Amino acid sequence: MFREMRRKNQALPREDCAAILGRGTSGVLALSGEGGYPYAVPISYVYHGGKLYFHCAKAGHKLDAIRREPRASFCVIDEDRVVPAEYTTYFRSVIAFGRIRVLEEEGEKLAAIERLAEKYAPEDTPQGRRNAIHREWAPLCMLEMSIDHLTGKEAIELVRERRRMGGGEG
Repeated sequence: MFREMRRKNQALPREDCAAILGRGTSGVLALSGEGGYPYAVPISYVYHGGKLYFHCAKAGHKLDAIRREPRASFCVIDEDRVVPAEYTTYFRSVIAFGRIRVLEEEGEKLAAIERLAEKYAPEDTPQGRRNAIHREWAPLCMLEMSIDHLTGKEAIELVRERRRMGGGEG
């Protein structure tokens, strides 16, 4: 169902993909938009328990697309270093493919927004985050993406660099 990566030697191990999702701050969510056009939107997120969580308003283009077709992909760029002398970029990125659902149950919706708030406002107090969540609760919608397939890739130059340095995460 999912294509095999052509340049397998540039594929990132699953644990590196998970680490990239864990440390990233934004990505691009790609959905099936209106009239057959793809709809890709930059969005903040949190990765937790092998799933991705996003927030949005209770109405709009994103939700309409998800209700029409829950299958989606989400891309995070971890590195994108332009190397003009080589006419290339040293890149590292991850793409997750999966299905999105709207979190309807209050408890799971609250748990998801709390994880998101902790990621983006780690210096705030738990009470401060709770107050912010409470202020935005009424118009808030939370989405969960279950990952069916996860793939990551890095530039061959980064693969070589990693090997020279004795392996480990890039």
